[in-house]
Amino acid sequence: MKQGFDNAKYVHLQSERIRERIAAFGGKLYLEFGGKLFDDHHASRVLPGFHPDSKLTMLKTLSDRAEIVIVVNAHDIESNKVRGDLGIGYDSETLRLIDSFREAGFYVGSVVITHFSGHAAEAFQAKLESQGVRVYRHYKIEGYPSNLKAIVSDEGYGKNEYIETERELVVITAPGPGSGKMATCLSQLYHENKRGIQAGYAKFETFPIWNLPLKHPVNLAYEAATADLKDVNMLDPYHLEAYGQLAVNYNRDVEIFPVLRAIFERIQGQSPYRSPTDMGVNMAGFCITDDDACSDASRREIVRRYYAVQTARLKGTGDEESVHKIEILMEQAGVSPENRRAAVAANRLEQQTGKPAAALEFSDGSIVTGKTTDLLGASSAMLLNALKVLAGIPDEVKLMSRRVIEPIQRLKVDALHNRNPRLHTDEVLVALSICAVDDPDAARAIRELPHLAGLEAHTSVLLSPVDEDTFRRLGINLTCEPKRETQRLYYR
Repeated sequence: MKQGFDNAKYVHLQSERIRERIAAFGGKLYLEFGGKLFDDHHASRVLPGFHPDSKLTMLKTLSDRAEIVIVVNAHDIESNKVRGDLGIGYDSETLRLIDSFREAGFYVGSVVITHFSGHAAEAFQAKLESQGVRVYRHYKIEGYPSNLKAIVSDEGYGKNEYIETERELVVITAPGPGSGKMATCLSQLYHENKRGIQAGYAKFETFPIWNLPLKHPVNLAYEAATADLKDVNMLDPYHLEAYGQLAVNYNRDVEIFPVLRAIFERIQGQSPYRSPTDMGVNMAGFCITDDDACSDASRREIVRRYYAVQTARLKGTGDEESVHKIEILMEQAGVSPENRRAAVAANRLEQQTGKPAAALEFSDGSIVTGKTTDLLGASSAMLLNALKVLAGIPDEVKLMSRRVIEPIQRLKVDALHNRNPRLHTDEVLVALSICAVDDPDAARAIRELPHLAGLEAHTSVLLSPVDEDTFRRLGINLTCEPKRETQRLYYR
């Protein structure tokens, strides 16, 4: 894919912007970090050239001045809320984040459990503390966010435990949205002010990109990505009034800004910001080098999100409203499901064979397909065919013979009592790696696995969680038709 974003420039500009904001507040900054610090594949898809770990790389330039505080909502622990892209609960994701930050050389100061209540929160606190992690409790404030008198008082923010921090940049991050990052920052400002410590707050959100047009495809793709949160991009009226400049923000920040400004005034005597856009430090818009490339990539992302919400609705984790919202966004972006070439190819093959089919689009636009056989599922066949293309192996060459596959099928059915004898994608890759010991073609195919990352794939039916996880681990952008292969409600 054509590059449209200067990642090196981004790392430099973004770190400099944060340094400026630290200095502006006299040496201590609570930085609310929205979105994903690790593995931001949405950003890398809509801004080709953006590295998934760019924000982490940027923060590493400040690592000696920064500490990490991770915020998780007690309700999300209690309900076992799952991070969709990884398939793990928010409690497990909190542990993963701690490990990931530490492995990257960052100091993780503590974890904050917001809306603290319930046995699950108490058990999670005990688990963290048994591992040497400091934990603080923050509580629900009645009347939040409208009852300012209660919020900015000893019974509001004052009731929260004060987070002991050691460094001048305190990065507040979380497993996902709704964790309470902003409230944690403001609570700390209250406590710091009571202690006579000068501190400030800023917000780091990559999207929407404030200095792109409201209906720019990159910003439309953000709306598509957050369709389930009901976020809506809008022009920042406070920024327009204060500076006469158009800036894009999203509805929740615009709606809450009058309250935030009033809270700042109650805590510190005056607000440091005249608009919600002022609070941000995002420099991504200044690093776009090819607007057409980013626009095209974003249109493709909107179609991906359309399929994602369709399949989520079928699985019972999505709703009709999200589907309708992305249908409107597709109209605004000038795209439709037919723009996803892999989907067109997979559906056409299913019509021809009468069985589930899969297709993968390479970066040059060429397509490889896979059909369902008695040995392999469509996605497994497609995966092998794609590896043959990448390795330059002729189509007629069989990477695995029936002699290799059939014993695995017998094991699945006879010993493991699996209803589906066909090999899943992970089973195919294990079998292929064994064949690679003696077969040079199989060895060449295995070496091509890293080159699948970033490619586009589509299947004509929903895949099993096992296959979905394999595609995710390979970095393939997978979409599925919102229909099941069988009427069974549970399948593996």
